[in-house]
Amino acid sequence: MARRPDLQSGPERLAALVRSSVPPMHSAGLPFVGASLAIAALGRNHRWIRRTGLLAAGANAAFFRHPPRVPPTRPGVVVSPADGLVCLIQDAVPPAELGLPDTPLPRVSIFLSVLDAHVQRAPIGGEVVAVAHRPGRFHSAELEAASEDNERNSVVIRTPEGVQVIAVQIAGLVARRIVCDARVGDKLAIGETYGLIRFGSRLDTYLPAGSKLLVSRGQRALAGETVLAELP
Repeated sequence: MARRPDLQSGPERLAALVRSSVPPMHSAGLPFVGASLAIAALGRNHRWIRRTGLLAAGANAAFFRHPPRVPPTRPGVVVSPADGLVCLIQDAVPPAELGLPDTPLPRVSIFLSVLDAHVQRAPIGGEVVAVAHRPGRFHSAELEAASEDNERNSVVIRTPEGVQVIAVQIAGLVARRIVCDARVGDKLAIGETYGLIRFGSRLDTYLPAGSKLLVSRGQRALAGETVLAELP
């Protein structure tokens, strides 16, 4: 096996391997990992407390992982805003709080289990033209009714060509906190991280009419890399 010429020593090669294999953690996870480590430290003289704290720290670090992704470079595509399972593909009216026309649009719903990475990424590159949060219930995110009933946060992104795509973060049965860092006027690159949902959730992507869908129900998607559709 060829070695990288810039990594001469064994420790350097090992460190590079670890960095490439273990994804970094989103900053939203720091309080959870820190609290777990604090419990482990306070209970260091009690084996079960120490172990519980360390296990919780590892689980939180894994949940809040923020793996690097390489978006496609070809123009006119929409990438998945989340890791997870494509659970529904149907036409639906965009969230009412956005004030958009009530014309049904193609919608791809992705369910995120607690084992998926939970950061959200911009499905297209463009300007954020609307952000709207709506309180709601916390039904299982796998259910079709979750799109209507559950707490959600919608982000509308417009490309320089004037095409709009809507990404909707939906809280689930366990997820009780939606984090959205995008603000109106922000410019996002395709695949750029803009938010996170804690502990199981769903992402709905509303596409322009006439988009060519490239995924199927039951398919696994990777945020920022899996192409959901081609724009019309």
